[in-house]
Amino acid sequence: MGLIAAAGFIIYGITGGGAQLSQITNFFVLSGVAITVGGTFAALMLMFPVKVFASLPKMLAKIFKPQKFNLPDYIAEVVTIAHEARKNGILSLEEKLPAYKDEFMRKGLQLAVDSTDPDTIRDIMETELGFMIERHNLGIQFFEKGAALAPGFGLLGTLVGLINMLATLDNPNNLTKGMAVALVTTFYGSLLSNVVFLPMGNKLQKRSDEEVLCKQIIIEGVVAIANGESPKQIQEKLLSYVPPAMRDLYRVG
Repeated sequence: MGLIAAAGFIIYGITGGGAQLSQITNFFVLSGVAITVGGTFAALMLMFPVKVFASLPKMLAKIFKPQKFNLPDYIAEVVTIAHEARKNGILSLEEKLPAYKDEFMRKGLQLAVDSTDPDTIRDIMETELGFMIERHNLGIQFFEKGAALAPGFGLLGTLVGLINMLATLDNPNNLTKGMAVALVTTFYGSLLSNVVFLPMGNKLQKRSDEEVLCKQIIIEGVVAIANGESPKQIQEKLLSYVPPAMRDLYRVG
């Protein structure tokens, strides 16, 4: 919706409310696209490994069709598992492991079922979480660097257009072409930075924060279950991740 709204407002501004739709073609200059868009992505190719570009479809999916990380659901599930472990013993969880959707949770509970020391469970799960955060940060940095590079290539296109314009002052046709490139590349750079790269990078950061918080809930819950803490204690511990005003809403039972 944000992208559609941004595009709509920009088109409205260009066409004067739709009265002059033909003016949109004035804002498409192929050489300007090559300098700004092509230059930005070429620089990003120099800065990041190929695997980042290969993961672009996954990153875009997280932005536009994200996986739901519902904090109350995670707290409720951990507390339910704690009740099961308290009632029937922690070994009773083994046969139910395939039913848990979150792979991170399954791995932690498997370690607990295998009688792994709670401190070791925490170390293993926090190490995995740390590497996940690093992977997320690499994708976020891709968009942040794109936002920083795009205006620079827009300015570069402006300089190219002005140089070409000044070099052909005696030819009116080349003069207008040079001016078009000079002006439109600044527009492209600002558009890429403020409508594409910055919002998408920020959205990825928000998605990452949501996932990390839920993984931290899982770590605390699994370690507490392995330590034999009561479901009530575990619930109160997990609710500390929630703003005080919302804790009653998230409380199970």
